[in-house]
Amino acid sequence: MSSGMTELAWFKSSYSGSDGDDCVEVAIAEQVVHVRDSKDVSRQPFSVGREGWSRFVRFASGR
Repeated sequence: MSSGMTELAWFKSSYSGSDGDDCVEVAIAEQVVHVRDSKDVSRQPFSVGREGWSRFVRFASGR
């Protein structure tokens, strides 16, 4: 993982359960949104452009 990744502010969805299972975390950077598995933060996250992330969130929320 690059050193810049450790400096990101990661957060979980407000819909995530308190048990911590099946969650993803996201960190928003200037050009991309980074996504990782909250149960295995040692794995390399993947990144998606901000517009692509916005389209995904709209689709997932049914809007």
